[in-house]
Amino acid sequence: MVPGSEQQPPHAGHSEPPHAVAASDLLRWAETLSAIARTGMGFTQSLYERERFEEVLKVAADIRSAAVEEAEADAMFEEWLSTVGEGVAGYVTPKIAVAAIVANADKEILLTQRADSGVWLYPVGWADVGYSPAEVAVKEVFEETGIEVEVEALIGCFDGLRLGFARLPMYSLLFHCRIVGGELQGHPLETRAVGFFPREALPWPLAGAGRWLETALAAIDGEGRACDFDPPRTPPWRGEIAPH
Repeated sequence: MVPGSEQQPPHAGHSEPPHAVAASDLLRWAETLSAIARTGMGFTQSLYERERFEEVLKVAADIRSAAVEEAEADAMFEEWLSTVGEGVAGYVTPKIAVAAIVANADKEILLTQRADSGVWLYPVGWADVGYSPAEVAVKEVFEETGIEVEVEALIGCFDGLRLGFARLPMYSLLFHCRIVGGELQGHPLETRAVGFFPREALPWPLAGAGRWLETALAAIDGEGRACDFDPPRTPPWRGEIAPH
């Protein structure tokens, strides 16, 4: 799955009764419990502890099934169980997506329409072993759009699961890049379309724009802001994200 292919929070558009727990929160709690349980199984040598962690993993699968309609608890439990490693290799951490904000001389932003979901987003892909984050940004822009860029600055670091960008634990690193060459040409497998768009005529649906677009436009306009990030919540499991 390419980052951005599932931009909508689970059960988006469904009405919820007052004080109901949001499906996005259930999903986040389920993934957190799953990570704790799988990491625990990766480090424990105790059969008793492993059995307890497996019980936690089953509860996490039930919670995730309640949050995401297509998720089956038993299948999710088995999938999670199959990923348990040993020691450091078994320490469960979020995946890393690396993205790029690129604009042309007219300050139009480069966007791609994802082949799988049809949503629009900046060029983005999973971090690759052997590459630095900035190198991944350069590679992804060229692979997805044919545009050659140089990295200017890291402008954003976001928690995709918390913000509803993704259905799995994911951090997204957002770089501002400058065009140095290339010709606009979309990847035949990863994109349906690519193009530069003026800010007053952005395509729809544009994934997660309410969180990253202002930061992106500020970088394009040369405002020189500090790197944007999701501030800590108080408490982290129930509090709302404070204005930043």
